[in-house]
Amino acid sequence: MSRENNFRVHLAIALLVVGAMIWLKVNRLEAAILLLLISTILTLELVNTVVERFVDLLEPRVHTYVGLIKDLMAAAVLITSLAAAVIGLLILWPYLFPALGH
Repeated sequence: MSRENNFRVHLAIALLVVGAMIWLKVNRLEAAILLLLISTILTLELVNTVVERFVDLLEPRVHTYVGLIKDLMAAAVLITSLAAAVIGLLILWPYLFPALGH
């Protein structure tokens, strides 16, 4: 269940970013990069959910790697999300100051 909540959080953030892209009128290349990042994170979150559900079938008593596999998938989503946040800020930052009147 927690993975679906993570997907909802990522989806809400994605909608905020798309709204910001429209409001700030980012150029097409930057919009394409942001949309690629959004789709990558949402896809990776779905893959994480699938892997977790599959691995849950095995349970820790079947193999000791079950917990490790879950941790590695979560780390992959986290690293990708952090990278996307940094790239998103790099792209959107120059648009924010003029839009806020500074």
